[in-house]
Amino acid sequence: MELKRLPYELTVCKLKDTNEIELSKDFYFIGRTDEEISLVCKTESAPESFIAREDGWAGFRIQGELDFSLIGILSRISGVLAENKIGIFAVSTYNTDYILVKKEKLERALNALEEHGYTVI
Repeated sequence: MELKRLPYELTVCKLKDTNEIELSKDFYFIGRTDEEISLVCKTESAPESFIAREDGWAGFRIQGELDFSLIGILSRISGVLAENKIGIFAVSTYNTDYILVKKEKLERALNALEEHGYTVI
C-alpha cells in the first residue's frame, strides 16, 4: 500500500463558528457536531479566530481510492504507529484516509510503516 507524504504543515483548530473558513483553499477538513466545530487545514490558512489551536502537525494519505468494503486499513496503520509510541489524528474523506502526526515524529512514523511493508512516496 502506498502512502503519500503531504508537503505542508497542518493545524488543528476548534472554532466558535465557520465565518472565517475559506472553502476556496485546497486543504480543509471541517467537522461539526452538536458539541463543536473542528477544522484541520494548512497552517498558513488557519483562521485568526479560534477557541483552541494546535500547530505542528504533518501528515500523509493513503494513495488511491479506498473501497468501503475494505476492512482494517486505518487500524493496521494506527497499530504500527502505536507500537512505536506515535500518536495520530486521523481524518477521512469519501476516497481515502489522512493520518496526521506531530511533525517531529513524521520521519520516525514513515520509517516504521516502511518497515511494515508500506511504500512512502
